[in-house]
Order: sequence, then C-alpha cells, then structure tokens
Amino acid sequence: MSNHWCKEKVEVEVHLNVTDEEFRTNIYPRRIPAVLRGLDIGECKEKWTTDYLCQHGGHKEVKVHVSPSSQMDFINKNFMYRTLPFDELVKRASATTNTDHFIHAEEKYYLRSLGDDLRKDIADVRKQFISLAEDIKFPKFFSEDDFFSSVFRIASHGTQLWTHYDVMDNILIQVSGHKRAVLFSPRDATNLYLSGDKSEVLDIDNPDFKKYPKFANVTWYECVLKPGDVLFIPALWFHNVISLEFGVAVNVFWRQLDSSFYEKKDLYGNKDPSAASRAMQILDRALKTLDELPLEYKDFYARRMVAKIESRAYANDLV
Repeated sequence: MSNHWCKEKVEVEVHLNVTDEEFRTNIYPRRIPAVLRGLDIGECKEKWTTDYLCQHGGHKEVKVHVSPSSQMDFINKNFMYRTLPFDELVKRASATTNTDHFIHAEEKYYLRSLGDDLRKDIADVRKQFISLAEDIKFPKFFSEDDFFSSVFRIASHGTQLWTHYDVMDNILIQVSGHKRAVLFSPRDATNLYLSGDKSEVLDIDNPDFKKYPKFANVTWYECVLKPGDVLFIPALWFHNVISLEFGVAVNVFWRQLDSSFYEKKDLYGNKDPSAASRAMQILDRALKTLDELPLEYKDFYARRMVAKIESRAYANDLV
C-alpha cells in the first residue's frame, strides 16, 4: 500500500545467508530490524502443511483470539477468547469461510500459544508441541541461558495485529505464508499515542490525523516476509503485522539484559523492566502533585521536568 503521508519510509534491510557470528557481530549491535533470508530453519518450511499441522499438532486445546474484523484491536477488545483443539484451529484459520464458527462464517482467528499452566509456564513450542518442534531450528543468536520463550503464531488471511512493543529482543520465524511487517523506532514513542505498550492508532495505512496528528511524524520501516524468512525485532521497536495469507510463524524471545532487570513473574515477556515501571509510577505521582497548582504554575514546572528528563535521560546516538 502507498503511504504518501509518511515523513520517511525505510525498507528493512535484507541479509542473505548470515552466519550466527555475522549476526552477533555486524547486525545485532546496530539495534535496528533486519530480515535474515536463507537461514536453516529446519524441515518445517516444507513439512508444515495444514494436513501435517493437524496430524502432528493433534487435539491439544489452545486459547484463540476470534474476531469479526481482520483488524484486531487490543485496547477496545474487538475480539473474544475461545478454546479450540489445535487441529480445528488450523482448519478454520486456513479456510476462507467456515460452517462452524463463533460469530460469522468469515471470522478471523489468531493464535498466540501459551504455556500449559497459564499461571506458571512460559510458552515454549519445544515443550507444548514436541512433535512439531522437531521440525524447526532456532538460530543460535543468543546463549541458551538467555532464552525466554518460543511462541506459536497462527493467523487467518488478512489478520492485522495491533502496533505494540516487546521488552525483549526477538526473532519472528516465518514458516509459511507471507506477512507484511511495519515497524517504528522507539524514538517514535511520542508519536504513536500509546496506551501501555500498544498504540491507539489502529489503521496505520489510513490514520485519522485529526485525532492522531503526531502520527504523521513517524518514520515507517516496512518489509514483506516470505516463507523461511527471519525478522529480527530489537526490544522496544514497535511493530504492526499483517498476514497476507494464512500463515504459521514462531517467535523466539531472549533476554538481552541481566535477568535482574525483568519482572520475575512475567510469563508473557511483556512487562516493562522493573526500574522503568517504578519510574513511571513516580512520574504519575509527580503529575498528580502538579495538579495541586494553578495552571500557569503547573505548566511552568512541567516544562522544567521535561527539560530535566531531556538533559539526563535522552540519548542522541540511537535510531
């Protein structure tokens, strides 16, 4: 799609046949997204047909997002959670229409796999989908000690996931289907109208600039993933993903910071680092305190606070 309103549009760089060492030395330190093409991801690219997935994934029950719309909205919750056997999910998600459905025949399905015990276990395809996991190879970009989770992602054709960021580095291994990914730098956080870790701008191709005028200032990074491609998404980079057809992917997350930075009970890997959470809580209290002042004084001291943050916390050499 054409995005003439973009301040700047950047094609995500594609790197061919990258070795683990080349990734760690030349790509990883740059802290920008990269498409890695030609990696050995195992036999999954050839094997994971819908029939094969149904047979080897079996009847294991999975919790699924079901939406009447292809554009899923996590903030306003335009979807419902339902439980389906894995093979039934694959059949429904890969079909154009379904006789068996929850809302209507053309509803959309999205799986973000979870641990077996939702209160204790992280998602790891090697534990929850053992027979399928034998077919996929994870690039050795990080120490196994830093591994956090591996997540099955299955989506109907046309499904669009909301713009959000993750607090850990990750790779998206696109096994089947084509997927369009649009990414925004952490530097654009002030232009994305955030609600927690998610952007309120749902339709990024046709944004409402009256409601979201700052969104016109974002720099837009884009790529289309082919089967077998691996997308490196550095921590804090916002991403919006659209399935151009029925697709299967696996996300692998790892800790790039010392484990002490992360919330110990975070099973999804989406909670801000502990120090960041504390800082935001302190800021909320400070802003509440400023509300005690008349507007002229509140404005003056708020500007001083912003200036102090800019001088002490902003980095000038990041993307």
